[in-house]
Amino acid sequence: MFLNKLQSDNPRLLEAVVSLHQQQKLLPDSYVVDLEQFRANASAIVRAANEKGIRLYFMLKQIGRNPVLAQELMKLGYAGAVVVDFKEAQVMMRHNIPIGNVGHLVQIPEGMVRQIVAYGPEVITVYTAEKVRSISRAAAELGKVQKILIRVFDEGDMIYSGQTAGISVKDLPDFIQEIKTLEGIQVAGVTSFPCFLYNEEQDDILPTANLQTVLKAVQILRDNGIEPEIINTPSATCVRTLELMEKYGCNCGEPGHGLTGTTPAHVNHDMPEKSCIAYVSEVSHNFDGLGYCYGGGFYRRSHVEHALVGSDASALRAMKVIPPSVESIDYHFGLSQPCAVGETVVMAFRFQIFVTRSDLVLVEGVAQGRPEIVGVYDSLGSKK
Repeated sequence: MFLNKLQSDNPRLLEAVVSLHQQQKLLPDSYVVDLEQFRANASAIVRAANEKGIRLYFMLKQIGRNPVLAQELMKLGYAGAVVVDFKEAQVMMRHNIPIGNVGHLVQIPEGMVRQIVAYGPEVITVYTAEKVRSISRAAAELGKVQKILIRVFDEGDMIYSGQTAGISVKDLPDFIQEIKTLEGIQVAGVTSFPCFLYNEEQDDILPTANLQTVLKAVQILRDNGIEPEIINTPSATCVRTLELMEKYGCNCGEPGHGLTGTTPAHVNHDMPEKSCIAYVSEVSHNFDGLGYCYGGGFYRRSHVEHALVGSDASALRAMKVIPPSVESIDYHFGLSQPCAVGETVVMAFRFQIFVTRSDLVLVEGVAQGRPEIVGVYDSLGSKK
């Protein structure tokens, strides 16, 4: 999906991963991040956000919940992490990374509410009164006031399978009345997901119905005496999306794939964020006229199509990738041609490292032609 962009945006990264693999410094089933370009992308986004008065929480689950990348983003001025679930919250807390938003896609389990409130996230996203009461009890016991965001939905909104949740806008006034007298709680605003998405037909990032629901909810809060501090409208956050957020009066985004230049909008457009990640494998064997490379990093929404194969970056061969069926374990990726055992295989596709068994490899010195591995981490952020 992103292989052409990798070749045009960051050919030095392509050279680096082939060289490191052929020197046997890099194992197959590794995602390799060019740290310098990652910083450049992140800087471009935070500069644009600062100009527009937009708060940014960074999303790192797709890059393996990596604490080093989190630390880099904090240095650049991000407000904190948005953690996709409580396990990611544990990773960030272990490394003393500020948490901006927790609870949006996965609520905090009861056994962790007090711990997370004590840690001090900027906001906790909620979509049940029961969870608000749990947060209220913990905050009161700790002598704190915890800000919350209310996740809202309306008929016609997009909700991905496995993410069904939220407070209906028609029930929002009653919900506000139910929780507004609880101690230790402050309603800071509203959120939904996804509020912006790439539209293939129009070839641009556009607002979804969810955004209109958020804007309805903002007015409902105001009608009930609450001025929203945070209007959180995530998905596809990058410099282009920030322009739309400003237009619609939103003030909080959550860049994830924007940090690596790998939103769907980046495939066909030259954007401020450049490709800075590659998936590296190795030819394992040939069978019945096809080549096979090591797997482990497959994501069923990856849209993987092609790979570059060879032992020299100046002479790589393009070939089709045959991904495993969705009901199978991705022990290998198929390749459309037989290959020499040990050759490097480079791909660039849609990824979610935290649901794989891949390694994340951080590399410095790519642009200077002197790549050096500075850290190897598992898919959940632990150093190897």
